[in-house]
Amino acid sequence: MSDVCLADDMVDVRWIWLFLHHEVGEDGYRSARADAAWAFWAQQTGQQPSPARGTKGEFTTLVPAEGDGWIKLQRTGSGDGIHLDLVVEDVDAAAEEAVGLGATLVDRYARVRVLRSPGGFVFCFTDWDAEGRPSLQLRTGDELVDQACLDIPAPRYADEIAFWSTLTGWEAVQSTRAEFRALRRPESLPVRVLLQRLEDAAVDEPVTGHVDVACDDRAAATPRWEDAGADVVAQEAFWTVLRDPAGVPFCLTDRDPQTGLLPGPG
Repeated sequence: MSDVCLADDMVDVRWIWLFLHHEVGEDGYRSARADAAWAFWAQQTGQQPSPARGTKGEFTTLVPAEGDGWIKLQRTGSGDGIHLDLVVEDVDAAAEEAVGLGATLVDRYARVRVLRSPGGFVFCFTDWDAEGRPSLQLRTGDELVDQACLDIPAPRYADEIAFWSTLTGWEAVQSTRAEFRALRRPESLPVRVLLQRLEDAAVDEPVTGHVDVACDDRAAATPRWEDAGADVVAQEAFWTVLRDPAGVPFCLTDRDPQTGLLPGPG
């Protein structure tokens, strides 16, 4: 797959939803494990969970006090993690473009097409339904859940970069560290997408993902997240790895919550 971005293959992404998955336990969809995680993310984002919906009460949206939501929580029977919903005008046309670039169509619902990227990362196309009103994310506060980091085994990295950059038309910009590239999305979209190369992952491992939180002061933020129920796993130069109360990993990162960028260039 080429690194060249072909305009004819671009999909016009109008909004992005960031989904956090929590696998249910033996107690089913009325899961204490998922309950704890949902309460944790609502508290730490300062956003109000909508009434649960879905046939099993498996979905909720985190609703900010102002602006439009961009985070949804989902209880699943198939593992923890994240996925992205890319909101488009025509889900079938978008899915056709993605399949032409190497994605696999997994399932289809009335207004949703479920796919896997060439490396196996699950994402969806959903219908634009904002009735022409521009959506708005207010980037406020000292910490902001704003980034999906795709964890990509090194042998899959070049193809995955080419897929996402060509599909969206967004340039894959080299970060300050060699193992990271960020997709330069339009500023109107709420979720940044970071592509991370994992040198130690096996070639047959699928691409997965985790959530990153932009922090004004990571050292000060970390105890607050621990007090809310998170556990610190590792401290790195620019980020701290934690697990939420359900054990799902996420990172606090040294990025400006207003811009999503590192303090220096990159």
